[in-house]
Amino acid sequence: MINIDKLFEKALKKGLSDVQVYLSNSTELSIEIFNGELDKYEIADTSSLTIRGVFNGKMGTFVTEVMEDDLIDMIIDHIIRNAKVIDSLDDAIIYAGDDHYELLEGIFNEDLRTLPVSKKIETVKKLDSLFHQANPLVTIAESMYSESTKSIMIQNTKGLKLFNKANSAYLGGSVIVKNDTDQRTNFDLIISNDYADFDIESLATETVNQAVSSLGAKPVSSKEYEIIFDRSAFATLLSAFGGIFSADSVQKGFSLLKGKLNEVVGSNLVTIVDDPFMKKSSSSRSFDDEGVATKYKELISKGVLNTYLHNLVTAKKDGVTSTGNGFGNSVAPVNLKFLPGESTKAELLASTKDGIYITEVQGAHAGANAVSGDFSLQASGFVLKNGVLSEPVALITVAGNFINMLKEIVLVGNDLKASYYGITCPSVKVSSMPVSGI
Repeated sequence: MINIDKLFEKALKKGLSDVQVYLSNSTELSIEIFNGELDKYEIADTSSLTIRGVFNGKMGTFVTEVMEDDLIDMIIDHIIRNAKVIDSLDDAIIYAGDDHYELLEGIFNEDLRTLPVSKKIETVKKLDSLFHQANPLVTIAESMYSESTKSIMIQNTKGLKLFNKANSAYLGGSVIVKNDTDQRTNFDLIISNDYADFDIESLATETVNQAVSSLGAKPVSSKEYEIIFDRSAFATLLSAFGGIFSADSVQKGFSLLKGKLNEVVGSNLVTIVDDPFMKKSSSSRSFDDEGVATKYKELISKGVLNTYLHNLVTAKKDGVTSTGNGFGNSVAPVNLKFLPGESTKAELLASTKDGIYITEVQGAHAGANAVSGDFSLQASGFVLKNGVLSEPVALITVAGNFINMLKEIVLVGNDLKASYYGITCPSVKVSSMPVSGI
């Protein structure tokens, strides 16, 4: 490991006013079982050191995976050359730190890390077997397990030194089911850092049952329908608009939320937060990449837009303090979460007279405009008549405007679940949306 004190001493002697190092280490475990056979087993350890330095008011950067003292002079010279060609008018800021950093609990589980890999492979194989046993119509199954352990260290010449370590895993799979006339797929997963949360029996049963229920799906008539978004489908939709909360996007005119602070942008059932302290998430952090303490923030509170997400640069431009959301060269949430309501999924379904229960949306990023808020997405699910799920639906398009949709949310489920996209949300009911079919 490079001698950081020596790096700082030499950098200051060569004219840099401040220097910061950011060390990241990650260990990734990937297991895949395809139709009962081990298809992938991979362990990857990666480390990266990012050195940022201020020279004549400009920020230079150097990134390396080689961390030897012999490179110190070359690193400093590169940072100086890099800073000299920077023409950005943004302030170059190395942060001195905050008075308080949250002590996080439940974000690193040593038991998960030390559980034998053989046990994890056995679990994935068992899930694959359960997929095939769940229904004879299952023709292909793929099961997977991915585990990530991440550690971050920040240290700078202003005396700041911080460390964070977190881990989590996802266990899931996909199936293809086929009958004489149709073929359908389905995918689901569980995310946690507690191995006891991986209920493979329920996961296999629900994944296969939904795929089988979707056989024979076809379009419905084009008109306005009451819409219930299953939590997974809603997470996919939200992922297309996750960047709208970034103050950088707002300041550059790339967000539909520009100029809408303290305005109503959703119904009073809509509360969207950034929760950097969420347990069982490997993304959870007590500080961002700039060393700013992270905070729990209600971005939208009961329908009202409270704040944007800021790093040090965007905060200075707006005359506010950073929210602790500076990551790399971007401004992003840590754990975006749509807070649950009080309604059960059964109550959402029972409240609907003429609707569609959407279980999947596709093309979220291609079919969504973060500036206007308009979206048009291919969807599939089930017809919902008088509270009862009936025939499956596919090859339909659900369209709308993101803010208008948030304002039309009339029920929010209590079935909160973390998604593949890093967004946690429940199922929701929208009073009415246009659907194009036949």
